[in-house]
Amino acid sequence: MKKKLVSTVLTAALTVSLLAGCGGGTETASNSAGTDETTTKAASAAETSGDEAQADAGAAGEEKLTVWCWDPAFNINAMNKAAEVYQKDHPNFVLEVVETPWEDVQTKLTTAATSGNLDTLPDILLMQDAAFQKNVISYPDAFTDLTGKLDYSQFSAGKVGFSTVDGKNYGVPFDNGAVIASYRTDLLEQAGYKISDFENITWSDFIEKGKVVLEKTGKPMLSCVGGESDIIVMMLQSAGGSFFGADGSAQLVDNAILEEVMSTYAELVKSGVLVEVNDWDSYIGTLNSGTVAGTMAGCWIMASIQAADDQAGNWSITNMPKLDNAATATNYANQGGSSWAITSNCKNVDLAADFMGATFGGSVEFYDAILNTGAIACYLPAGDSDAYGASNDFFGGEAVYAKIIDFAGQIPACNTGVYFYEARDAVATAITNIVSGADVASELQGAQDTVNFAMGQ
Repeated sequence: MKKKLVSTVLTAALTVSLLAGCGGGTETASNSAGTDETTTKAASAAETSGDEAQADAGAAGEEKLTVWCWDPAFNINAMNKAAEVYQKDHPNFVLEVVETPWEDVQTKLTTAATSGNLDTLPDILLMQDAAFQKNVISYPDAFTDLTGKLDYSQFSAGKVGFSTVDGKNYGVPFDNGAVIASYRTDLLEQAGYKISDFENITWSDFIEKGKVVLEKTGKPMLSCVGGESDIIVMMLQSAGGSFFGADGSAQLVDNAILEEVMSTYAELVKSGVLVEVNDWDSYIGTLNSGTVAGTMAGCWIMASIQAADDQAGNWSITNMPKLDNAATATNYANQGGSSWAITSNCKNVDLAADFMGATFGGSVEFYDAILNTGAIACYLPAGDSDAYGASNDFFGGEAVYAKIIDFAGQIPACNTGVYFYEARDAVATAITNIVSGADVASELQGAQDTVNFAMGQ
């Protein structure tokens, strides 16, 4: 009963978590005592130099850190919960969180780094995973090397990889973006399958079974937004692949893993097993209206799936298919997520590292406390807690949170590089043409030319 009660709370909370990765709104400051300041004062605080903030923190033995991040219900809530946990052993600790949309975090970081005015940065800031390597490589003087300050073996290697540059750790992993394959079990049964028939399979096996489901039910297995590369990036990462070489050069041409990914995606569309739609709302609509038999995305997609109350009990999750030919192929990948960084402007790195290590990097209690907001941990020991072992009636009574942490622990690391977004967009254009019949090799050459131009080569 206790576990089912927890699961009910989590189901409601996940609806909120869908918005967690989005920046937006005005800047607002809150502190670990739970008080809010005015928008004007908060915006001013975001511009105040770190030296002044640290000077204010010196009174009465106060240990103070400032943080920039977005989303009060998700990221900011997590930071304030972390402060509450840390204050049990550090009563003088004070945390000031300034609500700062992601776009503003990126702009302020770029401005500070390019102007050489790094003292405008906070002690800690949140960064989208796909932008982490780019920022560290572009602005190395803005970040603190955290290698050896946290036990990174307690996190997924794939998640840690997003904030690793030249073998050094610059980030503290936060929210889980482990990819789940989620299917309608009632529709699978109509085609003579069970969820276990889709566990640990290859893409070719998935396509063949998907054809049967399509024939028996009239419903494609998957949907996605056409002209975007989300599934391609997931496939690529599942084999530890990248758009770039270790030296940062674009490697879209003669990239065997990427070629297999592009061909596999084209076959998914050609077979009718994957249907492309026009936009995000249409994609979510295919799930809630029952137009498709499943979806494949970061675990945050569960919030959207559970919006259809009439489908409760008819969904289940498993891992994604793996590439057939890549020697490094796995059934695991990541989509979305963010990590914390300690900036070079932090005047008390030992305090910041200890705070992060004792909470985000070392407290099951902390992760249990924020699970009700839909924040699923990347911290692997959290998966053994009672909260993560709770059953979820919407997903057939499965302990889905524990399963997701297990998936996260098996995601291979990948090199996103400085020009990840440019490569992602170039590949999205290429796959649109490939689906229409264009040659894979020729399209990848064109995509590489586009990326090289963006890189000034």
